[in-house]
Amino acid sequence: MSAANLLVASGAGLMSVLGCVHLFFTYRSNKLDPRDPAVREAMERVHPVITRQTTVWRATKGFNASHSLGLIAFGLTYGYLALQRPEVLSGSWFLLAWGMVVLLAYLALARRYFFSAPFRGVALACCLYATGWALS
Repeated sequence: MSAANLLVASGAGLMSVLGCVHLFFTYRSNKLDPRDPAVREAMERVHPVITRQTTVWRATKGFNASHSLGLIAFGLTYGYLALQRPEVLSGSWFLLAWGMVVLLAYLALARRYFFSAPFRGVALACCLYATGWALS
């Protein structure tokens, strides 16, 4: 196993860990709840303009869960490719570039919409991945 593959897998794995933590926070903690209980109560009552089939609160839970699953899927896919199918990943400029684009998009989202801990985690994942790519 080359250092390049281990670095790419490490960056991918970190994204999966972030996704798992986010999923846990979404369903098994109050970390992502509004601090003001009245806001949550309003979110549980109000429907988005697009439909009355859900509430803003339920949609928020779903968006958080799908975000988590995206992080986990990215990490598992790229981690698998780096560790089990390195010839496929290192032989494909498209896959390597697309992985970097996705990581940079998550980095931009983390910078704009999240807080420092996820931003630092995604930044580290980007650095690991980019270093692995450069070495490959």
